[in-house]
Amino acid sequence: MNKKKVLITGASGFVGEALVFRLLRDRTFIPVAALRRSSRLHGLCPVVNFDLNQKSELPALSDVYAVLHAAARVHIMNETAGNSLQEFRKLNVQGTLKLARHAAASGVKRFIFISSIKVNGESTPPGKPFSAEDIPVPVDPYAISKFEAEEELKLLGRQTGMEIVIVRPPLVYGPGVKANFLSMLQFLHRGLPLPLGAIDNRRSLVSIGNLVDLLVTCIDHPAAPGNVFLVSDGEDLSVTQLLKRLASTLDKRAKLLPIPFWILHLMATAIGMREVSRRLGESLQVDIIKNQRVLGWTPKVSVEVSMRQTVQSYKENNTK
Repeated sequence: MNKKKVLITGASGFVGEALVFRLLRDRTFIPVAALRRSSRLHGLCPVVNFDLNQKSELPALSDVYAVLHAAARVHIMNETAGNSLQEFRKLNVQGTLKLARHAAASGVKRFIFISSIKVNGESTPPGKPFSAEDIPVPVDPYAISKFEAEEELKLLGRQTGMEIVIVRPPLVYGPGVKANFLSMLQFLHRGLPLPLGAIDNRRSLVSIGNLVDLLVTCIDHPAAPGNVFLVSDGEDLSVTQLLKRLASTLDKRAKLLPIPFWILHLMATAIGMREVSRRLGESLQVDIIKNQRVLGWTPKVSVEVSMRQTVQSYKENNTK
């Protein structure tokens, strides 16, 4: 029996590459890596050139069962584009729709869109998590572009019959993580003091293993189409708790100064880091009960194990 092909865009990125390796390991589907630059995936699975840029040639999809769309123009803390919403729309909306229309015309059965929890909003009151059925409240250009792409995909699905699945992850971490999570690990490993010892918020995170597991479940689960799913590890932590647990996993003592958050926020605002401070201090929780109800899915990997895997990878690749 021939295995079904699954095209993964953004396959050289953090999430896309993890998806390819998971499918290679499972041997249930044949991953086709859609890349815009060279990657270590060459030689491991079929590879096609693909860029969200509107001028990019579209890959052949006539024998592809599903598309997992991980490619995107990602959120940028220090945006330099004159019209950032326009730039996000070019890739995240127009580029996505160009690919999705091509997929529908090629007979692709299912299109799985990796969106963002920022479509729901920027924060939640403690103990009142976002749910997949909440009315979206995207705020910044990145979130707006993701929401607009979701709406266009739903419309396309109704028009063509192609099945649409949307997954909105919060912060993703795991082996090989970059950006702010890597910076936290570096600060903790060096033993540098951080003024983050009194932040009593709650944040939902998702390990790359749990996110990929949900996405793979959505490839052929009969109940997945037409749904939006939120995803997390199922355990929410404050920033202070997160730093302490990471430090412990690193066999370090976290040097966290217990500065009240309101003081920290004032200081950060004064030096132009209000947005960073807000993200550190506010809560953002998600409810994943729907995943169990609709898909029978729960997180397979605990926060403890995920942190251990992340720290081990960090030690192997960033320390001598």
